[in-house]
Amino acid sequence: MNTWRGAQHQVRQWWMSRQEPRDVQILHQRNVYILPTLPGLFLGITLLVLLLASINFQLNLGYALTFLLAGCTLVAMHAGHATLRGLELQLPAPPPQFLGNACTVSVRLQNHSKSPRFGLALAFVDHPVWVWSELPAQQSITLQLSWYAPQRGRLALPAMTLESRFPMGAFRAWTVWRPASKVLVYPAPEQGAPALPIDEIVFEAGGLSVPSVQRDLAWDGLRPYRRGDSLKQIAWKPSAKTMASGSSALISRDRPAAQSAPLWLDYGNTGLTDKEARLSRLCAWARGADSQGLVYGLRLPGGIVEPNTGATHLAQCLEALALC
Repeated sequence: MNTWRGAQHQVRQWWMSRQEPRDVQILHQRNVYILPTLPGLFLGITLLVLLLASINFQLNLGYALTFLLAGCTLVAMHAGHATLRGLELQLPAPPPQFLGNACTVSVRLQNHSKSPRFGLALAFVDHPVWVWSELPAQQSITLQLSWYAPQRGRLALPAMTLESRFPMGAFRAWTVWRPASKVLVYPAPEQGAPALPIDEIVFEAGGLSVPSVQRDLAWDGLRPYRRGDSLKQIAWKPSAKTMASGSSALISRDRPAAQSAPLWLDYGNTGLTDKEARLSRLCAWARGADSQGLVYGLRLPGGIVEPNTGATHLAQCLEALALC
């Protein structure tokens, strides 16, 4: 059994490799396949039994019933093939995702004909979780599939299949589609990552250095409560922890007024030895620095991302971590 499955997998991989990757696929006679389903095979056996019985007993009504059902089956076969033939499949570039999160892939189906399409089902070839839909005449719909990436990096999307068993369920018409687009998968951010490496940088507020006792709070966007702070500024959870330790001081949300030197997130200063764990910690640090509006850079074995700030810089750092 294992040998048979291995051979079947190899044949499938060889056949998939012959399919040209593309982000726009138009279905026609050469890439739409059709075979009878299990109920269709039983229907064929039933028709054969009816035909033999009609021949044996010379039943005219048996002949009529047999050929009527056979004719309906042939019409259903052509109708099922025509359900897919002429459709256009389009794949927009999927957005980047973090490792461990579901990657949502949107597929747009365009119907250029004047006939509606019924019983359409879309899924990944290796992950047959079907999404069913119908497509009105001369309209388009967007179907979404979820896929979990096995690793970080720039990964090719798995092959997809679109099928229909309309109208009788006796035949299965399907096509296989290999998208050309790739999805960028970032490392998974470390849960409960330690505080940012703040010892490498000095903060100044109004020309005076921030006291060291407040520095940890500053890096978390927090500071001691000042008279005049609104209730919205108070960080109630840290304040509760402070009060539990015996202090009556409240904690307010704030950010350092100025940053005199950029923060470097260094691959060699994470305190870890495993490569993936290091990248996960750097990913969490980069997101934390971005949320606080800090100027930060990234040092990796393969290169350096110069210090900057903003969403574009964060995306650049995450991409460097994904491809490291």
